[in-house]
Amino acid sequence: MLSKVHYSILLGALSASAAVHAQDYLPVLQYHHVSASSPKSTSVTPEQFTEQMDYLKNAGFQVVDLRSALDDLKANKSLPEKAVAISFDDAYRSIYQAGFPILKERHFPFTVFINTEPVERKSRSFLTWDQMKEMEQSGGVFANHTISHPYMLRKEKNESDKAWLSRMTKEVDTVEALLEKNLGHSPKMLAYPYGESNDQIRTMMKERGIMAFGQQSGVVSAESDFENLPRFPASGAYAKLSTLKTKLNAKPMPLVSEKKGGDYATDKPVSISLTFKEGKYRLKDLTCYVSGQGKAKLDWVSDTEVRATAEKPFGVGRGRINCTMPDQSAKHYYWYSNVWIRPGDDQNYVIGKS
Repeated sequence: MLSKVHYSILLGALSASAAVHAQDYLPVLQYHHVSASSPKSTSVTPEQFTEQMDYLKNAGFQVVDLRSALDDLKANKSLPEKAVAISFDDAYRSIYQAGFPILKERHFPFTVFINTEPVERKSRSFLTWDQMKEMEQSGGVFANHTISHPYMLRKEKNESDKAWLSRMTKEVDTVEALLEKNLGHSPKMLAYPYGESNDQIRTMMKERGIMAFGQQSGVVSAESDFENLPRFPASGAYAKLSTLKTKLNAKPMPLVSEKKGGDYATDKPVSISLTFKEGKYRLKDLTCYVSGQGKAKLDWVSDTEVRATAEKPFGVGRGRINCTMPDQSAKHYYWYSNVWIRPGDDQNYVIGKS
């Protein structure tokens, strides 16, 4: 029998070992269709999805429930080593037909962000409430993606700012009520349609206790903005297993602060300033890429602060800067991404509210 001293030493060693293997960040994978006949840009084929899920299982990844993992991170609790979460947007029926059997066989939990308008009108291309109930029995969770999947920052013609915000509030609250009515609960999570939000929308989320996701890439940590969380797209051009492996091994960029100048881009090139934590990092290997332009210009303001600037302005639409840096082991990459919106003259964005 172990003495109390030896027992305490053993417990300490086990605790230390657990701490070494614990993970304080979470990559979240984003999917839409699981189909060979839907638009390629937002789809994985069943064969590709099977390959990806088999890799997660065979490589020892721990697929975790998304909301539970977010709660743990926010509370500074560790996740299992190699934790990852799986999510889908838009409630397409192909998720049930082709994706769900693959997930169920591997006992992987997953979250589907649903836009309820096509569900309520019983579109044959979207999930039914009964299918969602069935999927819940095998690890499925259903969350908010608004009623009609609008551009949340665009006003309708002659719409006031007050009326716009009221309409967006209805888009969110109606889905929450439908989740409660049809499934009996809501996980209080939302994915912004097209990834677009501003301070007003994010404040709405915070007031409702809703954790929300944009469409910038990266991993979630305790230091993330829980009203604008990152995910990694894993469909279309991002479905290759080789690129997915890099993202699954990503870590949060070790930042003290970031300065991005708001949510909107103008007719000037965007820039962002990043200040790094004290530590031994391979800052000389930091690289930032601008969507559609190649590498950003990097100007080091100090030993720990860099300014990344695009070569030219973004066109109308969404543009981003992605920054990566290898860790000391070169087995993982620190990852950071930010998205800006360049509004078109006729798109009626809520300017000046971000």
